[in-house]
Amino acid sequence: MTENPLEPYIESLRRQLEEQDPVVLVGVIVALAVVVITCVFLKYFLTSKTVRSAVLLVGLCDSGKTLLFIRLLSGKFKRTQTSITDSSAPYKAKNDRSCTWTLIDLPGHDSLRSQYLEKFKSAARAIVFVVDSAIFQKEVRDVAEFLYMLLTDPVVCRITPTLLVICNKQDVAMAKSAKLIQQQLEKELNTLRVTRSAALSAQDGSVGGSVYLGKKGKDFEFSQLPMKVEFLECSARGSKGKDGDADIESLEKSLAKL
Repeated sequence: MTENPLEPYIESLRRQLEEQDPVVLVGVIVALAVVVITCVFLKYFLTSKTVRSAVLLVGLCDSGKTLLFIRLLSGKFKRTQTSITDSSAPYKAKNDRSCTWTLIDLPGHDSLRSQYLEKFKSAARAIVFVVDSAIFQKEVRDVAEFLYMLLTDPVVCRITPTLLVICNKQDVAMAKSAKLIQQQLEKELNTLRVTRSAALSAQDGSVGGSVYLGKKGKDFEFSQLPMKVEFLECSARGSKGKDGDADIESLEKSLAKL
């Protein structure tokens, strides 16, 4: 049988350890443990705090994300088309700290939104979820499904970016208020949670890596989420359209607090 070439060294190390004072050995082990824990903590702290400098604009198609993106950057009105790729630019927050974030407009088409969210979600300091208030009643189910996917994502739940739900197009006469949109989304998300949980139970309890939404045993409310959530009323178009300013002051104030 071939002798292990490392065996003499292992035997020598074993004898040295046996000759050491147990108190010294415990001290060495504790010191090594502290070093390992510190390295893990620093890695988590650096990746979860300093790297997260992106503000993601998400939402369904035609919710007004791209115009909002342009208004935040330049203040100007510009006619837009449905985005099929992401757009990004540095955004300087309107505060005394002169903070600069990377503003990223993600495509809203249902065949694209998941892959772009996957690409940028780990860098999100805030997520701006844009809702078309004028036709919200028609889109409430689709909006809730997109939000459900977002709010049960393990990465999003771990890094807890600020969630700003922008109730856009408030210049339209039939636009729903932020309060009504919040209430209806809570009801719809609660229903979705029940149906998704039932579906998972039918699949032998497989959760697919998603996180449970809200608190078990209670009807869903946004206040149960681990991240800060705000519902804001805005109008990227503004009451005067291309000839006037956008009504986005509440959003700019929230971004200044990041």
